[in-house]
Formats: sequence, C-alpha cells, structure tokens
Amino acid sequence: MKTPNAPSLQNSEPLPGQSTALLQALHLLTREGKLNQDSSRKLKQVKHLIGFIKPLVDILLEHKQDITIVDHGAGKSYLGFLLVDYYLKEHAPLARVYGVDIRADLVESARALAQQAGFKQMQFLALSAKEAIESPDLPTQVDLVTALHACDTATDDAIAFGLSHHAQFMVLVPCCQAEVARALRQTKQSDRDDPISELWRHPIHTREFGSQLTNTLRSLQLEAHGYQVTVTELVGWEHSMKNELIVASRKGPPRPAAIKRLNDLIDRVGLPALKERFFSPEMNQAS
Repeated sequence: MKTPNAPSLQNSEPLPGQSTALLQALHLLTREGKLNQDSSRKLKQVKHLIGFIKPLVDILLEHKQDITIVDHGAGKSYLGFLLVDYYLKEHAPLARVYGVDIRADLVESARALAQQAGFKQMQFLALSAKEAIESPDLPTQVDLVTALHACDTATDDAIAFGLSHHAQFMVLVPCCQAEVARALRQTKQSDRDDPISELWRHPIHTREFGSQLTNTLRSLQLEAHGYQVTVTELVGWEHSMKNELIVASRKGPPRPAAIKRLNDLIDRVGLPALKERFFSPEMNQAS
C-alpha cells in the first residue's frame, strides 16, 4: 500500500474554506483569528493526518456513500471536526463520524459544539474501550478507525475496536507507549546474560526501545490479522516527538507467517505476558 501524501496541507494555516468560528470554538484560533505556537503545531498535525485520511475516504466512497468513521480516544475531537468541516460535509454528506472518549466532560463539550455548528454528521459517545467494542450505539461494522495521540494502551484499544468491527482502514498516531517499557524494566535483572538486553539496559533506552517495540508489535499484529501496514512519520520531528503514523488497510484473512513472527519476537525479548495483549483467538486458530 502506497502511503498517500498531502502536498496541499503542508503549512499550519487554516485549511481553505475552513470555518474560522469553528477553529475559534476549538481554541485553535484566538478571538482575533490568530494562531499561537501550540495551536499552530496542533493544527499542522491534524491537517497532515487529514491528508492521509482523505485518499482512504475517497476509496471508500467508490463503493458506498454512507461510510462510518470512528475516532477513538477523540478528546476534544479536533480531528473529527476538521475532517467534517474541510472535506466530509461537501464530498461525503452521508458519512457519519463517531467520536469516542472515556471522559464525559469532553464528550458533552463536543456534542454542544456540534449542535451549535450544525454538524449533524457527528455523534459523540462517552465509553471505555471495552464498552465501545460492545456498544449498540456504534455500527457493528465500521469503515475507518482513527486515533490521534491516543496515550499508552489507548492505541491498542483503537486497534482492538477496529479488528472487532472489521474496519477497512486504520490510521493511528500512537503516544506515550509506557506499558512495554515497564515490562522491559522488570526483565533487566533476569536478562543480564543475554546481550540483547543491552538494548534497554539504560533508562532512556528502555523508554525509546519500549516505544519502538510497542509499535513494531502493533504493526505485526495488524499484519497477522490480514492488514497491509505502512509506517511513516506524521510531520517533521521539530513539531512533535510523538510522530509515528501507522496506516493499515485490510487485505485478507489472518497471515500465519506474521503470526509466527509476532510470537517469535515476543519470545525473543522475553515478554510472554504480552501475548495476551497482542494475540486474539482468531490468530491462535490461524497459526
């Protein structure tokens, strides 16, 4: 899968034709219509992500118009609002965008803004990861799952949701991958005889290697489930250190070779407890 580029969305200025009132309501613009440094960086990241999402939406629209997009760990729903405002309201008016977040106050705020702005394509749900998978308020099958800077295991929650709802595409920007780093710290004493443990012996390496390992396992997990995966950077590293972008496209059934690779890698780094997190019954049957 060739990763799409977005040459027209490179700077941090508002998108063409975008609602100034919406950007002000999202606190991306000041009352005077200005961008501060933080909002400029945030707007650039969201614009770049939309640049990757738009070609996938176009592919989906070739087959149906009532596409469904679920933004997992949506927070203030910057991504959902800007995607609808910039593209969906004109080119995909039958599309639905669901913003899911566990924080009820953010969900209520997003609901109020959507009503005020007349964004009828959007719906917001205050749900935990498990609740989202089982919720009757979400479609049983979704077309696209997004997660922008979903912290630690929230990215895994988005992946689990996408897998359970047979998403055609997933677009993920992970953040703060701490769980695997914690597991690596616990293995330091027992792994002293294995030179591979030098990769995470020092605390800074534990954090960095843990982050890389986490996203490597996520990519293999998606490949094991039959997705074609591209990993790239979202924006320049000067804008964000949380910059890795995973784009996955469902292509077929589970892949035994990727399942074995995932299993072998977990065993090699000595973290068998992670199998419960990255393996599913479907994968176990296919392996």
